[in-house]
Amino acid sequence: MTREEVAEICKAMSDVNRLKIIEMLTQGEKCGCNLLEELQVTQPTLSHHMRVLGDCGLVSSRKDGKWQHYSINCKRFKAFKDYVAEITCCGNDSKDTNLQGCCGK
Repeated sequence: MTREEVAEICKAMSDVNRLKIIEMLTQGEKCGCNLLEELQVTQPTLSHHMRVLGDCGLVSSRKDGKWQHYSINCKRFKAFKDYVAEITCCGNDSKDTNLQGCCGK
């Protein structure tokens, strides 16, 4: 995963409603109607949030009748998590006291 892709995902997840959507989708696929009820936003607002999450690759969608059904793109989400997990202060030989407690130090 490139830095640009990670930055795009971070931007997408910087909104409270989009984080809530991600949290809901970790429980499984959801219909747009269910997301609308839970978030209490308008349909155009939900469409905007879903477009942002889809554009960065975190969310996949499929159409069923008049409704869209959304799910987490697990492969993309795992790649993002792996990238973030590799960012660490461990191994830093600095005596900086701000690093105390980082990685069990």
